[in-house]
Amino acid sequence: MISSVMKQVSTIFNRPNIALNPLNWELQQWRGIRVKVRNNNLDQALFLMQRKMQSSGIERLIKREQLHHIKNSEKRVLARKILERKIRSQELARKLKSILIKKVRMSFNLKVAEVE
Repeated sequence: MISSVMKQVSTIFNRPNIALNPLNWELQQWRGIRVKVRNNNLDQALFLMQRKMQSSGIERLIKREQLHHIKNSEKRVLARKILERKIRSQELARKLKSILIKKVRMSFNLKVAEVE
């Protein structure tokens, strides 16, 4: 587990075209990750770094930049997750729109009632 994290981190430093790309550099700066090593416990610090990388999405960016073949089953899983996320966001947008319309109508009806 720890060696896989170290490999992922080393690929960034070994491939300068990715590390020095201005867009990736700004993204890395924006999503900066800091981990403190306490009591010389490097294993725990690397474990925490991996967890933080997973939660912030940097691990996905690193995997996306790697030049290896993606299996079709992996592509299907990713496509399904993207589709679910898109549907969820569309549903949320519809709900928010209906709530906003109701509030506008209510405030409009109140104003009309006050005028009469």
